[in-house]
Amino acid sequence: MILLYLHQYFKFPSESGGTRSFDLASSFVQSGIDVHVITTTSDEKFRSNRRWSLYKQCEISVHYLFLPYSNDLPYFKRILAFVKFVWFATFKVLSFNCDLVLASSTPLTIGIPAIINKWLQRTPFVFEVRDVWPEAVIAVGAITNPLAKKILFFLERLIYANAEAIIPLSEDMKSSIVKRFPDVVLNKKICVIENIAEIYRFQKGFVNGRNLLETKLGFAPRFTVLYAGTFGRVNGIEYVIRLARRTLPLDSTLVYVLIGDGAYKSVVKDLAIDENVIGRNVFLCDSVSKEELPQLYHEANMGSSFVIPIRELWANSANKFFDTLAAGKPILINYEGWQKNIISKYNVGYVLPETLSDLEVLRFVDYTKNDTLIKAQQIHSLELATKEYSLEAASEKYINVFKSIVYV
Repeated sequence: MILLYLHQYFKFPSESGGTRSFDLASSFVQSGIDVHVITTTSDEKFRSNRRWSLYKQCEISVHYLFLPYSNDLPYFKRILAFVKFVWFATFKVLSFNCDLVLASSTPLTIGIPAIINKWLQRTPFVFEVRDVWPEAVIAVGAITNPLAKKILFFLERLIYANAEAIIPLSEDMKSSIVKRFPDVVLNKKICVIENIAEIYRFQKGFVNGRNLLETKLGFAPRFTVLYAGTFGRVNGIEYVIRLARRTLPLDSTLVYVLIGDGAYKSVVKDLAIDENVIGRNVFLCDSVSKEELPQLYHEANMGSSFVIPIRELWANSANKFFDTLAAGKPILINYEGWQKNIISKYNVGYVLPETLSDLEVLRFVDYTKNDTLIKAQQIHSLELATKEYSLEAASEKYINVFKSIVYV
């Protein structure tokens, strides 16, 4: 079976970013599937006179379109990057003779080449919904034009109607799709396959005795909350700065290490300076590769994931949540939805409210000092990751979806 995997932001573990697509592609290869990935890159080594560059690693054939992209780009230039990828990727897809296409959003436009390929070559496709897009971007006010909204919702409907199967990354995403397009998805196969807890990588990728965090900070904190991800508008990392300001006078040994890049990093840094927490209990660091993350999670006491207070964002299936579980650490979040329910059900972390009262801040500080509870949550996190969110579990679900469509 030849699988064409469309993901605009495919990353290898040696790069910074999520590696769900790499991990799944690797498992598909091990199942005997010939995997070809169509993606973009900002790496200058792939700039050439030819439109596409072929790179093969781990038996995965990756077809790169050199198209620099960053969250720091103006909104119009980001939209232009999506349009360019759709245009060139469509012709690339049509040049392949494959059995199945797997299109992984975001952006939503990733579904366009898959649709056109189905119409012209009758190749079935599976659509993976990694985020509630465009619902989320509309909710945060990034898209306000009524015509643009209608076009995006029309495209979303068109993708679902043409897909052989839909793979949302959370139950909340599935509920949103079913609620908004009941007539379209009535007889569709919808299989929830959450993000992957990369257990092997996070349990084997660290070195006992190494002090990477201590080296970065210049001292060894009592309790470290680690954030490793994007500094974007929807992430709302300003919340962490306000939390740090409140906890500093209560316990200066509780620190927050924020790792990553994004359009709002300078905003977060400026706020941290204004609140006089930078270099005291807040430390901002550059992005690291996925290969370096296990060591940081191993040395930290807790992972974290945050979003601004918009309900549509609660459905997210962020890598940060699953990386934390895979590392066997409790997770800190500040939103409701399915992740809050998981934390409560399995006792794997702590949920802070949107508005921080003095009592809530004090309770969180006390929680970080409860060594017995923290140790129990570490055990529960790894057990949950192993049982529910392992690569093996996700791959098996995907293979079953593929088998229901074509012969594997």
